[in-house]
Order: sequence, then structure tokens, then C-alpha cells
Amino acid sequence: MSTTIYQQPDAQGYYGQFGGAYIPEMLHRNVEELRNQYRSIITSKDFRDEYQSLLRDYVGRPTPLYPAARLSAQFNTNIYLKREDLCHTGSHKLNNALGQILLAQRLGKKRIIAETGAGQHGVATATVCALKGIECIVYMGEKDIQRQAPNVARMKMLGATVIPATSGSKTLKDATNEAIRDWINNPNDTHYIIGSVVGPHPYPDMVATFQSVISEEIRKQLKEKTGSELPTHVFACVGGGSNAAGAFYHFTEEQTVKLVAVEAAGHGVESGLSAATTRLGKPGVLHGSKSLVMQTEDGQVVEPHSISAGLDYPGIGPMHANLFASGRGTFLSATDEEAVRAAFNLTQLEGIIPALESSHALAGLHQVDFKKDDVVVLCLSGRGDKDMATYMQAMGV
Repeated sequence: MSTTIYQQPDAQGYYGQFGGAYIPEMLHRNVEELRNQYRSIITSKDFRDEYQSLLRDYVGRPTPLYPAARLSAQFNTNIYLKREDLCHTGSHKLNNALGQILLAQRLGKKRIIAETGAGQHGVATATVCALKGIECIVYMGEKDIQRQAPNVARMKMLGATVIPATSGSKTLKDATNEAIRDWINNPNDTHYIIGSVVGPHPYPDMVATFQSVISEEIRKQLKEKTGSELPTHVFACVGGGSNAAGAFYHFTEEQTVKLVAVEAAGHGVESGLSAATTRLGKPGVLHGSKSLVMQTEDGQVVEPHSISAGLDYPGIGPMHANLFASGRGTFLSATDEEAVRAAFNLTQLEGIIPALESSHALAGLHQVDFKKDDVVVLCLSGRGDKDMATYMQAMGV
């Protein structure tokens, strides 16, 4: 057993050298309010009872752990898919949005803001706001609005206001900037539901805690299926890294379990059009925390690229930065082309159309030599409905 606690930060919000809260003075009160109250609220019986009830009856948990027989045969090993694509709204994002809306209610907030890339977090946030009758504003990059049109329509149908971010690369980074500006201008009545394990402390810890239901279920389900709670490998895609944080959470101290994170290489790690942060980044501050950030020599953020809107981010969550820096996690990368190929492979082997984000994790399988008796769990973080335009383009339709 390691003496390092990888999945939880210290009192200042640091995972090793990464984390903390680097925020403008205007946000200090908001962040302090969260930091001082979130743990006591989310561990209270009242909160836990409502949260667990909604996870079961509204989200549809536990999600299946599916033994993918034909995919397993292809790799001559044992592969299980954690089916987060079967959550209500189509991805793992609802686990966190639901937890945060219950927290916001208990903090007396009347207005919710969020950022989104692939649109899944925006849909999840709009969903929980509709559920609770709370105003919802979602910031989304103009480029992502165009390539994720079905999710934009879903958010609007759910009653959310979708505001385009028109600066920079017009993607997730820029949407996050706009959401933070909104929060600075509306500090009293607004809660910012961050969708990944990024941002100032306590967000990385809070989001990871809500997503940890994924690995909690994996352990129980594996015990039922194999007789052991522990796989040999856990695979997940990583942008900011919320599905990976959830999938890794209850395995980080189990040294026999290999944690494999797959980033977006875009057109190639060295192409100048990539989002492989652990390969290209160095320590810096982005969106309120210290982590690995893709940046120029003078500290300007480098624009990322990925075919997947949810991985199109120039940083990585501090928990993952620490897993990388410490060597506890193995970080791979997959190109746009490899991800699309992996998506078609899964679809035609198992009849499951994955999100482009999840397809990067699937592409990572090709980079590891497995033994016949290995037990590999891959977090299928979302379904591919939102990416059909990209898949159709790949098919020449």
C-alpha cells in the first residue's frame, strides 16, 4: 500500500505539487464558502439520501459492467466496459451535475452557470436545473456549438440559455473563461457547476468525489463477475479528466492495478494540433489551479486541438497531473484518426456506438500488451449520438 493518497488533496487542495486555488479577489468569498461547507454538506445524511435516491431512480445507476466478448477476443484478454453511456443524458457527466445542484440548493443559490465542450456536461447541467426549477446558463465555444448541434438543441429544449464563447479558439478553454467572468460578476446568487476535475480547490476534489461512484460500482461488480474486486488495468480517456478520476478513484492506492489514461493527440503529438497535455505541458496555472498546461515559453496558453470537443483542452486536472508526475498513472495518447477507427471497431464488434472521447480510451488498448488472464476495465464515458456528424463524415455520408 502506498503512503501517498492520490485521490484526495491536502487541506490546501494540492495533489503533490499540483492544485490549490489561484483566484481573483472577487471570487474569494464564493470559493471559501464552498471550501468551508462542501464536505459537511455532501457527507450529511440528508444529502446522501437524496443523492443516492436520484442516482438510482433518475440517473439509472448502477450502470452495467459489460463483458465485451468479441472485443476481448480481438485483444486475447478479458475486457469489461463500464457503461456510463447508459446514464440518463448519455454520459457520466450527470453524476457530478446532480451532486452539485443538490449542493447549490443547500447553499441557497438561485442561478447556475456551467461551461461545456462536447455539450454533455451542458446537457447534464441543464437537466438537473430543469429537475430542480433553477435558472441555467451554459457557456460553450462557438466552434463546439457548430460541431455539437444536437446537444445544443437538447440544452435549449431543457430551458437553458446557451451563450457562445467567441474568443480564442472558440472551444472549451474559452467557454470556461466566460463562465468564470460571469461568476465574478454574479458572486452572490450564482453557483458555477464545473464539469471536470479542474478549477480552484475544492472543485477537483468535489467533482472526483461525485464521480467516484464509477469505481465504487466497478469493484462490487467485478467481485460478482470474477471473484476479485481488482482488475489488472483501468482505462479512461482524459481531457480535464472527470470520468478518469471517477474510474481510477477507488483503485489509486491498489498498486497492482495499472491506471491508464489516454489523451487526445489530435493530428499527432508534435503536429502543433494536439491536446496531449502530459507530453506537451509544463507546470502552470490555468482556470484557478496549478497543473500541467500547454503553454509557450512566456506562459501563454497554447491552443489545443482534438476531433473530440470534450478533450479539446490545454490542461489536465491536478489529480491526474500528480498521477503522471509520480508515475502512478500511465499516460498514452491517441490521434483523431486512431480514435475514429477505434469507434468503428467497437461499434461493429459489440453494437455499441461510443462517444469520440471514449474512443480515445479504446484506441489506447492497441498500445498495451495484455496477458490472457488480465482483467481490463474501460470506462465508456459517453454514447456517440452527439458525434454522428463526425462519424458520417468518416464514412463519406
